[in-house]
Amino acid sequence: MSTLPTPLQPAAFALDQDGRLYSALYGDVYHSPIEDALGQAHEVFLRGNGLPDRWRGRSRFTVCETGFGMGLNFLALWQAWRDDPQRPSRLHMVSIEGHPFEREVLRQVLRSRAPAALQALAGQLADQWPALLPGLHRLEFEDGAVTLTLGFGPAAVMAPRLAARVDAYFLDGFAPDRNPEMWTPALFASLARLAAPDATLASWASAGHVRRALADAGFAVRREPGYGGKWHRIEGRRLPQAGAGPALPDDDGAPVLVIGAGLAGAGVAQALALRGRRVTVIDPVGAGGGHAGHPAAALTPVVARDDNPRARLSRAGSQRALRRWAVYGEAVALRCGTLQLERDEGRAAALAQTIAGLGFPDDWVRTVDAAEAARLAGMPVARGGVFFGDGMLVRPRPLIGALLATAGIVRVAGQVDALTRSAHAWQARAADGRLLGEAPQVVLANAAGTPALLQAHGLLEALPRMAQMHALAGEVTLLPAPVLGGGPRCVVGGEGYLLPAIEGWCVAGSTYVHGATESRVGEAGQRVNLAKAAGLLAEGAAMLQPLAPGALPGWAGWRAVLPGRLPAVGAVPRAPGLWVATGYASRGLSWSALAGDLIAAQLCGEPLPLEKDLISQVTPR
Repeated sequence: MSTLPTPLQPAAFALDQDGRLYSALYGDVYHSPIEDALGQAHEVFLRGNGLPDRWRGRSRFTVCETGFGMGLNFLALWQAWRDDPQRPSRLHMVSIEGHPFEREVLRQVLRSRAPAALQALAGQLADQWPALLPGLHRLEFEDGAVTLTLGFGPAAVMAPRLAARVDAYFLDGFAPDRNPEMWTPALFASLARLAAPDATLASWASAGHVRRALADAGFAVRREPGYGGKWHRIEGRRLPQAGAGPALPDDDGAPVLVIGAGLAGAGVAQALALRGRRVTVIDPVGAGGGHAGHPAAALTPVVARDDNPRARLSRAGSQRALRRWAVYGEAVALRCGTLQLERDEGRAAALAQTIAGLGFPDDWVRTVDAAEAARLAGMPVARGGVFFGDGMLVRPRPLIGALLATAGIVRVAGQVDALTRSAHAWQARAADGRLLGEAPQVVLANAAGTPALLQAHGLLEALPRMAQMHALAGEVTLLPAPVLGGGPRCVVGGEGYLLPAIEGWCVAGSTYVHGATESRVGEAGQRVNLAKAAGLLAEGAAMLQPLAPGALPGWAGWRAVLPGRLPAVGAVPRAPGLWVATGYASRGLSWSALAGDLIAAQLCGEPLPLEKDLISQVTPR
């Protein structure tokens, strides 16, 4: 039996006889007539939840929606926030959609169907619309003050995976008799666990079984006069005895101390600073976080037949990095694509079958034969494989510098030897006892140095996976681009990798040296990297034959590796205010932006940008 997840099925739509957009899958309309669509959003969902009055005086407000559709409710909410001088400083919406529109289709639909008052915001939404990949997608507007977290997938799957504290619910799936899976007691129970004590809900659906299921989930529900031709709609409020969702942090705005200034520390520091937090980064190495001499690296997603946690985390990480780093331009992070070659025809056929079964969009990943692979690479390659359109060529040192240049970040040079806890803050001290920094919250992002700091504070015993962290040496080799005819146009990976040229050199890598006492560039490592590069190219051995191992430039470093090769990201148990972002192994680029946003969202009381079951995979333990 196949273990493949169900592929996303994009929205299928048409116009009914009244000119309304309706779903061909469910036979129900997306909205009221155009001239009344904004009125429906305001009357049913905003006023039905007491907005904008209820958000006034709050620092943040979170809405959860079932059925994003073409986004009119979100656009109306966003516009209401913009129009209100007493608005909260942060507005978040979490919305589930099982059949999302494709980006350009959504753009066209919004241009023709969204009310004139929402057209400017609709354009911004279309510009940021993500690829149709299952999971959570975080979109940011108004410099991050407004966020939209889209959950692409069946509501029954996505709702239990959400992590948020919800102030208001927009229940806006297609009609209960057309799409009953959006109106089940199980779904409402999953959503209710997120509810704030004073959470409200609103919906145009008023069927008796819906009202009863909401009552069983802990809401007092009442019928109100309908809108747009409907007789009734409903409003509801969380019952006091029903309990409440997860608590919000009580230190919003407090400074944060980050120990480590590599990809992990820089990713966390930037994510916090973008949310207005003051961040002090203690840098033991200097500019670049130890990546001096490391000209380029690759970020490539992973696919797996069963879409396992590692593949899903990799996908989420690459998507977050694309959004976070695009502002820095191609000199720092270039979306050039990755050509991933399999070792033999059997593996290639299995991978092609996996790609077809997952149903991911072709512009994200597709299979390619040897001829198309050569065209994409701009040079003959050994065989076909798959092409990831979102593969990136990244310059680690400029990237780290750009992240740490974010306003609100202060860097302090020093090596943290010990952590101590005062009454209100953690203190980081050097070996001579000098205080390097202190804050109520501290994030350990110092790679393989993390276990020692935890051990010194008596915390490592309760974290057996963290206790198994080890440092793995490795090196990359720089090959002169002219020898490779200028080098490939995209990342070429397989057994090793070869990167497009940077300043006349192509990076080839990499080695994995267990039990090493030092990480250095040498002849043995260069032989390994040359052999890997030669195996990727159709005429690789002949092209690289003139190069002498041991005479080439390169870079060597360390990887902090945990069992399972997934990072540890999150709060340390039994140590309030202490966090870790470590164990990135050879995928620091994949985890940096995602881990930073995950920690920052938890500290700032936001909906989390990652599903709960995936968070459990990286929680420190």
